[in-house]
Amino acid sequence: MWNRRKEDENLPRPDAAPSSSQIAKEGIPMSTMPTRANESNFEPRGTGGPAILGKSVVVKGQIFGREDLTIDGEVEGTVEMQEHRLTVGPNGKVQASVKARELVVVGSLHGNVETRDKIVIRKDARLVGDIKTARIEIEDGAYFKGNIDIVRNEVKAAPPKPQPVASAASASGSVPASTNMGELKR
Repeated sequence: MWNRRKEDENLPRPDAAPSSSQIAKEGIPMSTMPTRANESNFEPRGTGGPAILGKSVVVKGQIFGREDLTIDGEVEGTVEMQEHRLTVGPNGKVQASVKARELVVVGSLHGNVETRDKIVIRKDARLVGDIKTARIEIEDGAYFKGNIDIVRNEVKAAPPKPQPVASAASASGSVPASTNMGELKR
């Protein structure tokens, strides 16, 4: 124990993961090796797809988001995704007032909805509540009960640009429309 031999120091310990040099020497396939925490395929949020609340998740309260969200679990309260898309998945059961840029309902939503862009209610979806949106799409087979208020996205018109006044003898040689051709001949 006290007098270790050089061969014992080079042998891997049974509880330690092999180093990459040992893997190269021994030819161990990477797929059979356990991954360490710093070597996992973790991607920080915001770089991939939408955030997801799985079907076993239950939320009671308020949800505010700055990225797209898919709800496949249960939510009760309010959901605000002002600049993003909210999707209620096939297993999703939402009892909340919803504000989003865009809403896609595949599951069940009970509550008033306000979207800036559009709402899509898929064929097996169920939506009960009042809707305020610019565009709506309801597929055959979907259940909807409530009022729909279609709101136009008002685009502010730019003020008209003033037209430049052309002089009687312009440098381009054009003749103003109000000039009498007889006056120009001498």
